Amino acid sequence: MKKTQCAGGVVLNSKGLVLVVTNRQRKSWSLPKGHIDPGEDALTAAKREIYEESGVKQLKLIKALGSYQRHRTALDGGDDTSEFKTIHIYLFTTKQEKLAPLDPHNPEARWVEKSKAVELLTHRKDKEFFRKVMEEL
Repeated sequence: MKKTQCAGGVVLNSKGLVLVVTNRQRKSWSLPKGHIDPGEDALTAAKREIYEESGVKQLKLIKALGSYQRHRTALDGGDDTSEFKTIHIYLFTTKQEKLAPLDPHNPEARWVEKSKAVELLTHRKDKEFFRKVMEEL
């Protein structure tokens, strides 16, 4: 099993809506995140991934929200045990409203209410982590 380090963020706009993105041809929803490239720190990777998956570049770091571990999301929304991720998540705010994903593997991004984000997130570990940090948002 491949072990990877990933980073991403909970991004809130000026209306308090949360950024979520689709991946794998719109079969699953997640917070914007991705692999940390060699020589990159987690915060830099989080900002890069958010930009690639949503087009949001104007980010203000509020704080680190912590990290959690899970398997890669399988095409059916379950666990793909070929990869085990440690995911580092940061809290950001932005005044940027327009979403324009650059990554063809993440074709859609949306602003949603916090309660909707919990419902929309596909992987159970993503839901658990988001529920845990919701009080800090």
